[in-house]
Amino acid sequence: MTNFTFSGFRQEMSLSNNRSGSVSVGGKKLTLEDVVRVARHRTRVRLSTKGEVGRRVQASCDYIAEAVASGKPVYGVTTGFGGMANTRISAEEAAELQNNLIRFLKVGAGKRLPVADIRAAMLLRINSHLYGASGIRLELIERMAAFLNGGVTPHVCEFGSIGASGDLAPLAYITGALIGLDERFTVDFNGQEMSALKALELLELSRLQLLPKEGLAAVNGTSVMAGIAALCVWDAQILLALALGAHALMVQGLSGTNQSFHPFIHALKPHPGQRWCADRMLALLAGSHLIRDELSGECERPVQELIQDRYSLRCLPQYIGPVVDDLAHVASAIQIEMNSATDNPLIDAENQTSYHGGNFLGEYVGVGMDKLRYALGLLAKHLDVQIALLVAPEFNNGLPASLAGNPERKVNMGLKGLQIAGNSMMPLLSFYGNSIADRFPTHAEQFNQNINSQGFNSANLARRSIEIFQQYMAITLIFGVQAADLRTYRVAGHYDARECLSEATVLLYNAVREVAGKPPSADRPFIWDDSEQFLDEYIATIAADIAAEGLTVGAVGEVFAHLRDFQ
Repeated sequence: MTNFTFSGFRQEMSLSNNRSGSVSVGGKKLTLEDVVRVARHRTRVRLSTKGEVGRRVQASCDYIAEAVASGKPVYGVTTGFGGMANTRISAEEAAELQNNLIRFLKVGAGKRLPVADIRAAMLLRINSHLYGASGIRLELIERMAAFLNGGVTPHVCEFGSIGASGDLAPLAYITGALIGLDERFTVDFNGQEMSALKALELLELSRLQLLPKEGLAAVNGTSVMAGIAALCVWDAQILLALALGAHALMVQGLSGTNQSFHPFIHALKPHPGQRWCADRMLALLAGSHLIRDELSGECERPVQELIQDRYSLRCLPQYIGPVVDDLAHVASAIQIEMNSATDNPLIDAENQTSYHGGNFLGEYVGVGMDKLRYALGLLAKHLDVQIALLVAPEFNNGLPASLAGNPERKVNMGLKGLQIAGNSMMPLLSFYGNSIADRFPTHAEQFNQNINSQGFNSANLARRSIEIFQQYMAITLIFGVQAADLRTYRVAGHYDARECLSEATVLLYNAVREVAGKPPSADRPFIWDDSEQFLDEYIATIAADIAAEGLTVGAVGEVFAHLRDFQ
């Protein structure tokens, strides 16, 4: 097993999220970690606009200025938009066209998106514009960086984008706030709500009028959906790492075998995700005194009635392997999307031409987030099956019904209610696994946007799935810790599972205990009597720790690191 310490991982995460550092944009590709650092940890953004990057940005602006002056036909510059692209726009009307675009796209509805999502979107919009194919002033790009570094986040609604010409309405809200188009564009200024005009005043920035092409460049693109998707991919990787850790706890609680993860088996069916998963499970279970160690030849327990484990244990790599492979594919697609120029038309200033295309279509995001949600549903179903085994004396190899702690108290139902709570979430996660990218309206915008990605909606659904799964994972971890304690009692005569668990899973066991404020004890398992605590408080506390990438996430840092290397 790789040499790893919990404190070392926490230090690494702390350094990577250090606000005193910066994320450079322009001239290099952004990573998922870059997005997380800027969006969630308020790491400063530094623009690398000297040399070729700045020259390309200026050259694209010069091309647009010349096109307007000469009357050269360029979509959305000297013409109207979409199905009205046959409307000719004069040089005198070209700037008005761009500012009006932001006005008529202020059509969002529903709740506001989280601040982190919009910060991610602005970072990716900066990155897209710095390819120098958009025809937008460096001043506007720099202003987005100023908003990020100043803690100013435009308010954006959850409904309004079909992901066709990119995220038109969401990006219009960002743009309207950036330029101070109207006082009704509002922002979050480090937690305080105010008008965009007031925010500009505090930042000592003046209002701006958009120049030809700039409005279209600002709103045409996949940056909002891709920003949300990037955060969801990161969170899904964390949840996958936690799921493996939870499975390792539950395999030990069920007194399962490690034979199912033997490399010989998986070399004969060498799917990358399957082999990776089997290797990780072997590492997670190494040194455990609670499993039937059939690889070392030192199996301490007598043979069970069943010579092999049930499918949810024995087929774990074959089941989770496709999830690992799919998440790797989704991560790759989203990272390409993050590092793309996604507006239209795109300007080739070097050859003095522009190209009309469809990089704004967010199909990769829509399909990717559909796959991510489906993968989360699969993970939840598998965990649900393991929980069902744990609570049933017929299948749990000698543990109490519903993992009840105190055997002397009959009025003690154990984790019965907790299982029901988990059962309320698992079907939702499976339901959210349904696709939406194939359910688009075909008549949008005068049949111009007659195919559309639903990428924005798919990404928002993925965020919701992540939020539910964080709650479900908290429930799963409570089951895993309780099962480990009860199995330890059967094996060692006390309840302190640290003595019997594998070294790797002791980290997760300790983290859950610490977050819940329940130190390990030789005298009692995690949950002893129903009357001692309310389990909803544990769920909320552990779920919040997962969302904050706290102790529980740090405890599976090695799995997470291996997963990111795999992807």
